Amino acid sequence: MTREEFLDICKAGPVILDGATGTNLMKAGMPIGVCPEKWIQNHRECMIDLQKAYVAAGTKILYAPTFTANRIKLEEYHLEEELVQINRDMVRISKEAAGGNAYVAGDLTMTGKQVYPIGDMVFEDLVDVYKEQVAAILMEEPDLFVIETMMSLQETRAAVLAVKESCDLPVMVTLTFNEDGRTLFGTDPETAVVSLQALGVDAIGCNCSSGPDQMVDLIRRMREYASVPLIAKPNAGLPELVDGETVYRMTPEEFASEVKFVMQEGASIVGGCCGTTPEHIKALADTAKTMEVQIPDARKYRVLSSERKTVEIDPDGPFLVIGERINPTGKKALQAELREGKLDMVSTFAVQQEEQGASILDINMGTNGIDEKEMMRKSIYEVTSTVDLPLCIDSSYVEVIEAALRIYPGRALINSISAEEEKMEKLLPIAKKYGAMFILLPLSDQGLPKDAKEKQENIERVLSRAVSYGLKREDAVVDLLVATIGADASSARNCFETVTYCKERHMPTVCGLSNISFGLPQRIFVNTAFFTIALSKGLTMAIANPSQEILMYSAMAADMLMERPGATERYLDSVPTGDLSVQSSGSKKPNGKELGASDFPVVMECVVKGNKERIVEECKKLLAAGESPSDLVNSYLIPGINEVGKLYDEKKYFLPQLIAGANAMKAAMEYIEPLMESDADAKKETIVIATVEGDIHDIGKNLVSLMLKNYGYRVLDLGKDVPADQIVETAIRENASCIGLSALMTTTMMRMQDVVDLVKERGCHSKVFVGGACITPSFAEEIGADAYAEDAADSIRVVEKLIAMT
Repeated sequence: MTREEFLDICKAGPVILDGATGTNLMKAGMPIGVCPEKWIQNHRECMIDLQKAYVAAGTKILYAPTFTANRIKLEEYHLEEELVQINRDMVRISKEAAGGNAYVAGDLTMTGKQVYPIGDMVFEDLVDVYKEQVAAILMEEPDLFVIETMMSLQETRAAVLAVKESCDLPVMVTLTFNEDGRTLFGTDPETAVVSLQALGVDAIGCNCSSGPDQMVDLIRRMREYASVPLIAKPNAGLPELVDGETVYRMTPEEFASEVKFVMQEGASIVGGCCGTTPEHIKALADTAKTMEVQIPDARKYRVLSSERKTVEIDPDGPFLVIGERINPTGKKALQAELREGKLDMVSTFAVQQEEQGASILDINMGTNGIDEKEMMRKSIYEVTSTVDLPLCIDSSYVEVIEAALRIYPGRALINSISAEEEKMEKLLPIAKKYGAMFILLPLSDQGLPKDAKEKQENIERVLSRAVSYGLKREDAVVDLLVATIGADASSARNCFETVTYCKERHMPTVCGLSNISFGLPQRIFVNTAFFTIALSKGLTMAIANPSQEILMYSAMAADMLMERPGATERYLDSVPTGDLSVQSSGSKKPNGKELGASDFPVVMECVVKGNKERIVEECKKLLAAGESPSDLVNSYLIPGINEVGKLYDEKKYFLPQLIAGANAMKAAMEYIEPLMESDADAKKETIVIATVEGDIHDIGKNLVSLMLKNYGYRVLDLGKDVPADQIVETAIRENASCIGLSALMTTTMMRMQDVVDLVKERGCHSKVFVGGACITPSFAEEIGADAYAEDAADSIRVVEKLIAMT
C-alpha cells in the first residue's frame, strides 16, 4: 500500500480497525505470564479465528500480533534469538486471517526501556531495536505499520524513524493519555499531533487507557492542528471487578453509540482496544456506515513543539521572542564551562529566559576547543529536561544541525537555511526528514542582497526549492537580514519593505535586533526605534535577550495597541506598576529577585532541577563545612524531593522532571549512605515492591522504588512478573511494613487480589498498597488492599500514612 492509497482509503469512508487481542486470547485459554507471541505461534488457530471474526465484523485493517515482539521484550522470555521467526509467523497468521479482505499492519509498541536522559537507553540504540523488528516484519510484506499504546513521544519518534528509514509504507501512530489529557511523559494531544505529523506519520490518534467518552476531547484537541486522518481505538469503558474477575460491561451497542461522538469530532479511523470483541466491532462498523468521513483540512499553520508544549507562530498573533543567550559568542564564562564539559550556565540561561517570557530558545554551541556536535547533543538533552519551550537549532554545520534534530523530542526551528546552493541542497532534505521549520536567510552565493527586490527574489528561490523537497511555504520564517545602518543607510528601510512584503503574503518574519545599531552611540535608542517601526509593519519574532525590559514591554504594548487577542491581559499582568528605573539592569523581577535565581539552597536546588552531575560535589562542600550526613538528607534532599513532588502534583512538572529529581537525589544518597552507617536515622522501615505475576511492565514500579529509597526506606524490589507466594514470603521473612503492587494490564490486575488474599491467609502484617495505569481507588477497595497510590509521588504519602497506622 502506498501512502497515497492509504489516504484514499481513509477518504472513501470511515476505516474500521480490529478490537482487543489480549483479553480475547485470555478467554481462549492463553495463561498469564507467557509470551503472547510465542503462545500464538503455538496456538495459531485461536488467533486466526479471532481475526477472521474481526474481518467478518467489518475490520479493514488488522493488527498483526507483533505487538511486543521486539528484542528487549523477547529477552524477558529468553526468546530474542527467535525474533525473526516470531515476527514473520505473526504477520503470516494475520494475512491468512485477512484472506485478501483486509489490510495487515505490522504492530510496534513501547519496549519498556526509558530513553536517555531519563533512562539509560540511547536514542540511536532504540531506533536499531525497532529497525530489527521492522526488518523481520517486512519479510512478510505487510500493507502498513502501526505504532500503538505509546506513552513517550521520544520513543514514538524512534519507532517512526525506524519504519521510515526501512520502507515507504504508511505509518499510523496512537498514544495513550491519562485522565489529565497528557501521556505518562507529559505530552498533550496537540503537541503529539504537531510533532508526529511533521515527522511524516500518515495518521495519528489515541488508543487504550480510557473509554470512548474520554476520547471525545482528545480527538477534538488533536483536530485543531491535524492535517492527517485521526484514529480512535478506545477500551470498552473502564474495567470492573465482578466475582473476582476483571470485566468490561460496555455492550457492543453502547460502545458503538459512544464512538459515534468521537467520530463526529474528527476520528475517521476507529476500532476497539481492551475489552472489545468482534461483536463490538460489528456494531461499530454498522454505525460507521451512517457517518460522514471526517478528514482534517490541510490547514496552513506554523507550529513548533517541545515534548510538552506547542507554540504557534502566527503573523497576526502575539509577538514572540527567541531567547538568544545560549550562545558562547562573546561569553567567556560560558566558553570556559563548555570546554570543561559543564552545562550549568546553559541550564541557568534556559530557565531564566523561560521566566523572562521567551517563547523559543536558540541553542548555539559554536566555539573553539570543543566537539560542537557532541556538545550540541548534550545541550539538547539538558535544555529539554529543564524547560518546556521549543528549541531553535543554531549552527553553521549541517552535521551538527542533523544530530540535534535527530534526538530533539518535538518540532524544532532551524537557524538557518539561506539561498546559497549548498545550504539548500543539504539542509532542506534534513528539514523535511525531521519535520523542522526553518529560518529563511535571504542571502545567496552572490553575497548580501543589494536591495529589497533582490532580497525578495532570494526568499522566493528558497521557498520554491523547499516546496520541491516536499516542504510547505508555511515551514519558513523569513529573516530580515538586518545590516548596520552605519554602513548602509537604506538598511532599515529595506528591512521594513521585507516585513511588508512578507506580511502581505502572510509569511512570518524574524530578525536580530542589535545589528542595526552596531558602531553607533547610545544604541538602545536606535534599536528601540527600529523595533517599534518593524512591529508596526508586522514583524513576527526577534532573536533577542528577553531580559531587556524595553524590548519585552514594548512588544506587549504593541500587541495591545494592535488589538491582538489576550494582549491587554498580558501587558497588565507583566508590566510593573512602580518606577522602571529601579529595574534598569534588566536582570531582576519586579520584586527585586534575580531572574532565574533559586529560592532553594544549592543542594536542594540540584534535586529540584534534576542536576545529578553537580549534586555530589555540592554535598561534599556542605560536609566539609560541618554539616552531618543526616542534616543533608533531612534539610536538603528530602525537602528537595518534596518540592519535586509538589510541582508534579500541580502539573508544573511531568514524569521526566520527576525522574530527573529522583535520580539526582539517588546520586547524592549513594554518596551519603556509607557515611550514615552509624547514624540512628540510617534506615526506615522495609518495603517490598513488585509488579504482579504475568505483568512485565515496570516503568512506574521502578520510579516508586527509587522514590521510596530516596526517602530512606529499605526497599526490596522483586522486579516484574512476580508470583504472589514469593511476594508474601519475602514480606514475612523481612518483616516488611508495606507491600507495593503494580500492574499495567487489565489482564493481570486480578493477581493483586491473589497477593491480598495470601497476606490475610498467612497472617502477614504488611500493609498492601496498589497502583498502575488500569488501577482505580474503587478497585483497590474491592480487592481489600489497604491503599491506592496514584503515582510515585503519591506513594510516599501513602506509605507514610500506612506506617503511621501500624
